[in-house]
Amino acid sequence: MYCDDLPIWGFMGEGHRSPTKNSEHKYLLYQYFELEIFFNRDQIVDSFVGREMDIKLLYSVHWIETNAHYHERMKKYSALHHSTSHHFSIINSCVTFLILFGCLLIYYMRVTRKDFYDFIPEDAADRERTGWKCIRSDVFRYPKHRSLFAAALGSGAQLCILTTFTLLLGLLGVFYPFDRGNLFIALIVLYTMTSGFAGYLAVLFYCQIEGKNWVILQLGKNLLLTGSLSSVPLFLVFCFLSTVAVSYKANAALPLGTILTLLLIWISLALPLLASGGVAGQKSHGEFQDSCETSKCPREVPSLVLAGLLPFSTIYIQLYNIFTSMWSHRVCTLYSAIFVIFIILLITTSLITMAVTHFQLAAEDHRWWWRSFLCGGSVGLYVYGFCFYYYYWRSDFSGFLQLSFFFGYMAWICYCIFLMCGSVGFYASLLYVRHIYSSIKSD
Repeated sequence: MYCDDLPIWGFMGEGHRSPTKNSEHKYLLYQYFELEIFFNRDQIVDSFVGREMDIKLLYSVHWIETNAHYHERMKKYSALHHSTSHHFSIINSCVTFLILFGCLLIYYMRVTRKDFYDFIPEDAADRERTGWKCIRSDVFRYPKHRSLFAAALGSGAQLCILTTFTLLLGLLGVFYPFDRGNLFIALIVLYTMTSGFAGYLAVLFYCQIEGKNWVILQLGKNLLLTGSLSSVPLFLVFCFLSTVAVSYKANAALPLGTILTLLLIWISLALPLLASGGVAGQKSHGEFQDSCETSKCPREVPSLVLAGLLPFSTIYIQLYNIFTSMWSHRVCTLYSAIFVIFIILLITTSLITMAVTHFQLAAEDHRWWWRSFLCGGSVGLYVYGFCFYYYYWRSDFSGFLQLSFFFGYMAWICYCIFLMCGSVGFYASLLYVRHIYSSIKSD
C-alpha cells in the first residue's frame, strides 16, 4: 500500500499445509490491519502497518507526531536497498574493468605497437606477411544488409542516449522513487525527443556507406526501419501480454486507450522528429573515412565466436538489485550506483569488442562490421539468461500470467540492451580499426 507516496509493506496473509500427504496448500488472508502514521506538522514522514487481528473488513489509523524532517523521510527506504551490495557491485565492476584494461593495454603496447614499428614494407610481398595487416584492402569492405545495419546503429545510439539522460535525471532527483508513473512518462518523452538522433545517425551512416547509390525511397525505408526496430517489438509485446491478461481477467492489461495514445504519440511526434533528423543526416553526410583502399575481390574468412561475458560480469551484482526494484517490493533510489555501473558497462563493452575485433582481424577475417555489433550486443543475451536464474531461484513467481509478463517485458528490455551495446561496440571497433590501419599506407 501507499500513504502519501510512501510504501507500506506487510504480509497480506499466510500459507498452511496439512501434515497429511497430498494435502492442498491453504492460504489465509488477514482481515484487519493497524496503521501507524508519523507526521511533522502537516507533512507525513513515516508509516507502518501493524499486526493482524481476527476482525472482518476493518482497519485503524494512529497519527503520531514526530520531529523527523520531511526531506529525510526517504533515508529509511534507501537503507533497505542494502547499500553494501551497491558498493560491492561497484568495486566488482571497477576491478573487472581495471583487469581487462590492463591486459589489453599490455597487449597493445607489446604486440600491436610493435607491429607498427616492425612493419616497414619494402615491396608488396612484405606487406602480405602478417595477420591483420594483410587484409588492409578488405577491412573497409562494407557489410551486407546496409540499411538494416545503419538502422540498428541509429536505434542503438538512441537507446544509449535515452538511458544516459534518464539516469542523469534520476541523479538530479527529478523522479520520485515511489511514483513509477513519472519514470514511464519521462521515458516516453525522452524516447520521442531522441528520435531525431536516431534518424540523423542512421541516415548519415547509410548515406556514407552507400555513396552516391542511395535514392530518396531507400532513405525513407531506412528511416521507417530505424523507427520500428525498438517500437514495433514493444507494441507486439503489449498486445500479447494484454491478451493474456484479459484471458485471465486480470487488471494488468494496458487499456486500449493507453495503447492508442502511445501509438498516436509515435506517429504524430516521434516519426516527424525521426524524419527531420534523417533530413539533417542526409544533408550533412560526407564520404566514409576509411584508412585503406578496398580491393575488388574479397578473401575467404574463418568464423568467430561472440563475446559478452566480461561486460555482463561487471553488472550482474547490480542487476539483481535492479530486478528486485522492477519486479519486487524494493524501490530504486540509488541512481548514482546504477549510473556508475552503466558507464563501466559501456567502457567494458567497447574494450572487449575492440579486442575481439583485433583478434578477428589477426585471423585474417575482414567481416568485422556485423561481428562487432553482435559481439557488443551479446551482453543482452547474458542478461536474458540471468532472467531465468532470477525467475526460478530468486523470485516467487508462478503461473503462466506472471511468467508471460516477466519474460515478455524482459525480452524487449534485453533486446534494447542488445541494440544499445551493439552500437557502442561497433563505434568503438570502428575507431580502433581506423587507428591501426591509418599507420599503413596503401599502394
